[in-house]
Amino acid sequence: MLNISKLYCSAPSDSDGLRYHRSGEGKPIAVFNITARCNLRCLHCYSGSTCAAGDNEMSTDEAKTSITQFADYGCPVVLFSGGEPLMREDFFELAGHAKKANIRSVISTNGTLIDYERAQMLSQLGIGYVGVSLDGPEKQHDHFRDSKGAFSAALRGIGNCNKAHVKTGLRFTMTSENVAFVPEIFEIAKNAGVRRICFYHLVRSGRGAALKSQCPAKAQTRRTIDTIISLTEKYVRQGLLDEVLTVGNHADAPYLLLQMKKNCRAGYDKAHELLAANGGNRSGQGICSVNWDGNVYADQFWRNYSLGNIRKNSFRLIWENPLDPVLKMLRNKDKYADARCLRCKWFALCRGNYRFLGADAAIENWALEPQCYLTDEEIGIGE
Repeated sequence: MLNISKLYCSAPSDSDGLRYHRSGEGKPIAVFNITARCNLRCLHCYSGSTCAAGDNEMSTDEAKTSITQFADYGCPVVLFSGGEPLMREDFFELAGHAKKANIRSVISTNGTLIDYERAQMLSQLGIGYVGVSLDGPEKQHDHFRDSKGAFSAALRGIGNCNKAHVKTGLRFTMTSENVAFVPEIFEIAKNAGVRRICFYHLVRSGRGAALKSQCPAKAQTRRTIDTIISLTEKYVRQGLLDEVLTVGNHADAPYLLLQMKKNCRAGYDKAHELLAANGGNRSGQGICSVNWDGNVYADQFWRNYSLGNIRKNSFRLIWENPLDPVLKMLRNKDKYADARCLRCKWFALCRGNYRFLGADAAIENWALEPQCYLTDEEIGIGE
């Protein structure tokens, strides 16, 4: 995650301790996809969720054991996701177990199932953050979620969380169809009393694999990041937002520095230092994902290559396996990244960008997704 409000505007952030430590240090944030079930059918869903339970979904006891293993390993956060995590009947029991295990828990949700009673329960269980996905204003959101009324229901969920004093944020996945609505997302956040926005680059995993035509072009991506930077400065300066982040394309880091230099922004050296400490993409290092069936992945988007199964081996053994070829690549990108990345002067801040094994990719052919949008001149090729 690139914290634009922190780096560009010098705004304080609650998550600095997780984000800015030397690459390779610390334990991974655990994304726990506890169910395949979902009450919506979003076009860009990375897990391909449906209304039915996934094959071989973990029992309550198995899920609790997994949470215990995350805590014992030192994972600082468990992020409950899915599918829609609130579709799982024992969600609050699992969240309660996380609280007892002394691991901070957050939730990624479509927000539609959060009535006031559930919001109060989230508060009582110490859920630190509720990230609610929006894809634009009402018409655009309902279309992308394939559900009329999804937008209104999500805003009601946010309102209920606010009443229960549970911190909320918006999660917006950028496509060529909806990037024009970025300014409206800032306004929606302001009007809903939300003080955090995460802008996700589209990663074509799960149902998102069918959205090739909706991947923003490089020029469109650059314009969108410029808009996000400009609006972040405006809304932070007015005291309307605390955090604005971009996620999923690590070219954003050098691009932000280039814009800081171009715009003569103070704090360039400090921003560069923090980005170096963050270390760029950390799939297979700073983040992991465990599926409802126990399969462990390098992160939540890696759906077709399992590192192992937590039902058969401990999380520690799986995560520390020195023989796994994918973990070896992800943890040694200075040897395995492509030639252009290795020649890039920003490599240490990006680490070869976000990559995953696409449906037609072998380990030797891992996909760059989404694409780097920096020019050869900007990355120092030919200097």
